[in-house]
Amino acid sequence: MDRIRSTLKQVWGYDELRSPQGEIIECLLDDRDALIIMPTGGGKSLCFQLPALLSTGVTLVVSPLVALMENQVQELTEKGLAAGLLHSEIPAAKRKQTLQALEQQQLKLLYLSPETLLTTPVWSRLCAPELKIDRIILDEAHCLVHWGETFRPSYRRLGVIRATLIQHKPLGTKISIAAFTATADPLSQQTIKRVLQLENPAEFILNPLRENLKLSVKQIWTPRGRKAQLTKFIDKYPNQSGLVYVRTRDTSEELAAWLSARGDKTAAYHAGLSPQARRRVEGEWLSGKLQYVVCTCAFGMGINKANVRWIAHFHPPVLLAEYIQEIGRAGRDGKPAEALLLVCEQTGLLYPEDRQRSKFFTESIDRYYDLATALAKQLPLSGDVSEIETRFPQSSIALSLLHSVNELVWETPFDYRRSSTGKSPDWRSIKAQQQSLFHAVPTYIKYPGCRWEYLLTAFGCKPKDRSWRCRNCDRCLRK
Repeated sequence: MDRIRSTLKQVWGYDELRSPQGEIIECLLDDRDALIIMPTGGGKSLCFQLPALLSTGVTLVVSPLVALMENQVQELTEKGLAAGLLHSEIPAAKRKQTLQALEQQQLKLLYLSPETLLTTPVWSRLCAPELKIDRIILDEAHCLVHWGETFRPSYRRLGVIRATLIQHKPLGTKISIAAFTATADPLSQQTIKRVLQLENPAEFILNPLRENLKLSVKQIWTPRGRKAQLTKFIDKYPNQSGLVYVRTRDTSEELAAWLSARGDKTAAYHAGLSPQARRRVEGEWLSGKLQYVVCTCAFGMGINKANVRWIAHFHPPVLLAEYIQEIGRAGRDGKPAEALLLVCEQTGLLYPEDRQRSKFFTESIDRYYDLATALAKQLPLSGDVSEIETRFPQSSIALSLLHSVNELVWETPFDYRRSSTGKSPDWRSIKAQQQSLFHAVPTYIKYPGCRWEYLLTAFGCKPKDRSWRCRNCDRCLRK
């Protein structure tokens, strides 16, 4: 603990850790597997960055978003720490430089996406017997549950990475795995532990409640009404920092231009911007030059700003996990903050935008499952994923779905074996379970009781007192 405190003070400038950061750091330094669920702003990244600095090898950080990885690596390198980054957008020269630093064991942390981790140039270097890997961190682990079966099937192959790497390392090598997220309900927790094959993991599960954060939902009827309610809300907080969340890049650009034209200090932010443009917007928002940012979900993860007073959702989020993460960026300093969610009138007769967006995602899930059902009958009983993908385009999704119903085993991250139980998977109920993720936000919007009580229950933290209410959301205040 003395070494931990010394490094904490020297690198981050803090005198003490928050609970349970110290316990998590000691757990990781003891090479134990762990599942950590901490609210946004709880200091999750410190919990795996600090142990990485005190360890002898490299820590692999598997992360879903380029913007999130870039933010954390930039912050670490500015502190003079040995951190590297690999993703598909990095120039070839920079990529080569990072791989060389990895080979020469000059990195303490290497950030990369699941897809990049499983590319041949990266994987071959990770398997080098002389490269010491201390642990694997899965950051934003809820993405494994939400997208691992469909949009990002590489997540489903992460469970055999440890065992496969250890086969290439000296006898007695141990590599631990820790999964970090701000949002995972009890079912998601079980899925994360099962897919990652966590071994007797230590569990740190914190309540996401922010008593200082007022939640409200406002119904709107027209596009003009949506903009009017947004500006009315923003004007409640003159010169106070906030964020406006939208669902698409185009809306981010268009809305930011419209708000700038009325004199607001704002800018658009989305994953389509260059890294330089994203860094500029982040810096201007953190310094107060911009009052707020009109952004997609790519903004906010890993960015630490304590005095955010308000969050506005111009569009409803797709998933409840996204919502609780995004509102959690307000009021980190403990002072009063407010989160407003704008939703189309439920019938959608005059303004069906929200309903159409929800329909798009559910239909996308339908297409994925229909494709998987058809392909599952054609796929060989065993094979190499890249070879199978060449023969059967999009078969990686079918393989991921078969894995989710215990009809397939990954023997390595690249080779599978069918393990049929003799029964045909009940694809209909599996699809319904996945689609239920998209129904949680509409249910939350219509829920007649306390909004925080609904969120806590949804994420497995149901208040023990059945009469508990936050007394700070629009539902409670109205009553």
